[in-house]
Amino acid sequence: MRKTILLGAIFVSSLAFTQQKSPVLGGDRDVHGCIGSAGYTYSQIKNDCVRVFEQKIKLKEVSSDKSYTSVTAVIFSKDMKRAEIFIPDGNAKSIILTREGKSKMWKSGSYIKEAYVLVPFKKKGYQLKKDNVVIYQ
Repeated sequence: MRKTILLGAIFVSSLAFTQQKSPVLGGDRDVHGCIGSAGYTYSQIKNDCVRVFEQKIKLKEVSSDKSYTSVTAVIFSKDMKRAEIFIPDGNAKSIILTREGKSKMWKSGSYIKEAYVLVPFKKKGYQLKKDNVVIYQ
């Protein structure tokens, strides 16, 4: 009887020990509460967690020496004065571009090294330029 209780206690304690070491689902929340493993990232414009790959406006990488092509998403503010771009290779999660006056061009501020510009392309598309070179469209 004592052996059965002892073996049972060892079994239960081993389960508790292994469960403590396994990662908790959703345990990778960032400072905004977005779960990265579920594909969520924080959007400054929407002030909420979004899935970049589910956004309506997606731009494909123009030329790449990699074996894959990356995609960036664009989210506009309601008044269309700001655009948020999510560049997969960048250090920042997203970059805010602003439109001045009535122009149809959104530009990055001087707070980042590279100069990003988003401009309309064809009828319903956009081009994203980095240092005056088209990188996504």
